[in-house]
Amino acid sequence: MGKEVIPEAVEIMKEAASRYKSFEVETSEFECGGAYYLEHDREWSEDAERFVKTEADAILLGGIGAKNDKGETVKLPNGNLAGYSVVIGLRQSLDLFANVRPVKLLEGIHSPIADKTSKDIDMVIVRENTEGLYIPARGRLSNREEGDLAVDLRVITAKASERVSRFAYELAESRSGAPVDGAKRVTCVDKSNILAGCRLFRESFDKVGLDFPKIYKDYAYVDAWTLWAIQKPEYYDVVVTTNAFGDIISDLGGALQGGLGISPSANIGLSKAMFEPVHGSAPDIAGKNQANPIAAILSLAMMFDWLGSRHGNKDMAKAAEAIRQGIESTLRDSDVRTKDLCLGRWSNVAASSTSEVASEILKRIKW
Repeated sequence: MGKEVIPEAVEIMKEAASRYKSFEVETSEFECGGAYYLEHDREWSEDAERFVKTEADAILLGGIGAKNDKGETVKLPNGNLAGYSVVIGLRQSLDLFANVRPVKLLEGIHSPIADKTSKDIDMVIVRENTEGLYIPARGRLSNREEGDLAVDLRVITAKASERVSRFAYELAESRSGAPVDGAKRVTCVDKSNILAGCRLFRESFDKVGLDFPKIYKDYAYVDAWTLWAIQKPEYYDVVVTTNAFGDIISDLGGALQGGLGISPSANIGLSKAMFEPVHGSAPDIAGKNQANPIAAILSLAMMFDWLGSRHGNKDMAKAAEAIRQGIESTLRDSDVRTKDLCLGRWSNVAASSTSEVASEILKRIKW
């Protein structure tokens, strides 16, 4: 799917650069992931890896999964999906410690929660991105007498927990607060009633919170949060959690805002950042011009926000906002939408193609 949605985002990126003279965009494009692995027996080229890690100012990544000619998901010899070294590897090697996933229901999107509207759902999930269950400390043993044994080690450190908590508090300072009451609130989601690592995570959250006395501190066990997020999504502003829990609850957040096809994300470090749609690959619609490009285009907007902040360029922030407004106008004021968004009162709307949606968004952007 990446080959279909990322070019649409890149076209809008280049149009933005042509409209604002205070910055220039130079792109370098590389293939990677499952399809590349099938042909080259590696997940990406050495040149791609070197460039991305040492020269790129920012990275825009599309879905990179694939299936082989037998219809099987392409995997590495160790069992990881082909593309692991690109997605998870970059998070580790570039220390992209904060995974940021906005959850915002836009006007013109069918909500799975009947009585909620675009005024009720606007939160951001911040997920620690470098440790937890996803560190490569795992293994499996087979014993003829005892059977199989699998071990996945979870590592939680005070350093990583404190810096992602600080990121979450600072993000809350910059936002307008929760939809229900305008409170600038950070919710720590964990399982500290059982897990030692979660107790350390919560302690770190509290420690950093002392530096942010004006931010309301909130707490939820992860299982309870999934219930409350459905019952009262308007209560949440910024949510911070550990790696694996964040991976799970951000997909719930994707459902709240209408699906993964409109769910962007950022992986942010101290000096590097990677931006990608939350969705992965979708082999059943690959090559059919049916994929939703909105998540990729919203990820582009997040990239402009980050670059603008990093380089003190206000035009990049303007470009990001213009892109978001173009998307909102398309969804609110037209019937142009991909099949995944033809729900509710739009269920009888004829689905538009990937390129048609991207073209309509570009047409509606007011630079």
